[in-house]
Amino acid sequence: MGKFADAFSSDIGIDLGTCNTLIYVRGKGIVICEPSVVAVERGTKKVMAVGSEAKRMLWKTPGDIIAIRPLRDGVIADLETTEKMIRYFISKVLPKRWFVKPRMVIGVPTCITEVERRAVEESAYKAGAREVKVIEESLAAAIGAEMPIFEPAGHMVCDIGGGTTEISVISLGGMVVTNAIRLGGDEFDEAIIKHVRNVHNLIIGEQTSENLKMTIGNAYPDKKIEKMEIKGTDAITGLPRRLEIDSVEVREALQEPINAVIEEIKKTLGQTPPELAADIVERGIVMTGGGSLLKGLPRLISKETGVPVILAEDALLCVAKGAGMYFEYSKQGGNYSRTIYNNLNSL
Repeated sequence: MGKFADAFSSDIGIDLGTCNTLIYVRGKGIVICEPSVVAVERGTKKVMAVGSEAKRMLWKTPGDIIAIRPLRDGVIADLETTEKMIRYFISKVLPKRWFVKPRMVIGVPTCITEVERRAVEESAYKAGAREVKVIEESLAAAIGAEMPIFEPAGHMVCDIGGGTTEISVISLGGMVVTNAIRLGGDEFDEAIIKHVRNVHNLIIGEQTSENLKMTIGNAYPDKKIEKMEIKGTDAITGLPRRLEIDSVEVREALQEPINAVIEEIKKTLGQTPPELAADIVERGIVMTGGGSLLKGLPRLISKETGVPVILAEDALLCVAKGAGMYFEYSKQGGNYSRTIYNNLNSL
């Protein structure tokens, strides 16, 4: 029955991110890429909107509707709302009447606790999963980036999400060294908000900060200085005000969180066994996650570490793709291990 169910069920990979939720379905690819936001009715907690529609309501709702981000720093902050969000997204991608319940693989940060890990599993089971596998985000990212992780060689992946950054060294399908910090794209946004308020006495929201980061944000000095006009509330008068800001100032605002990421990468490299470190110097560091898309960040990390840095293709999608491909990749790893075992026995 187990093999029968596996043959007819859908394998679903989920990147349950602080900022975005991505869902990969085997045979279909990425089918959902929407903000991790749920709008509910106050009191009844009835779901009014999920995803992109709910994000447009963030900080703009009337008193009877609350827009919630149920995940913070890569973990579930609101279990009930997270379950509703997962159930909503799954209902969009699977038929209403499932012949066999799906298997779900969910990528989570290594820095979460066992209680937080069980909360993720519980949400998936309540949302309709037949089987749930929770794996480390960096392992899922490496699979999604199509790195040959079952080789007897060192591979380093740095996944920068909305709430966490995870750096791992992988060899023979397992993680040799891994470090994670609860810092990601959200902290980049908060650094910009803080800078604009401290320097210009202007209060801006998360959406304005995120747009500023994505439009003219950079981590490495560029010859071309870009400018952008933003709008917010004057911290002194309380009146609306416009401000023009340039890319140099945004880079200065981002310096502290970016330095924290670089220090964590250096720390991981320092903990890596010499033979695997030699492989990484040759093969480079692969960067995944939405935070890695910040302009100039791979170049800055390469300069600071002296190691080549490669931005993965479809970096934002790697964790979801890798989670969805996990069961197939596990078979490859098992076949690889059996081949080595048989070769040793034939000697």
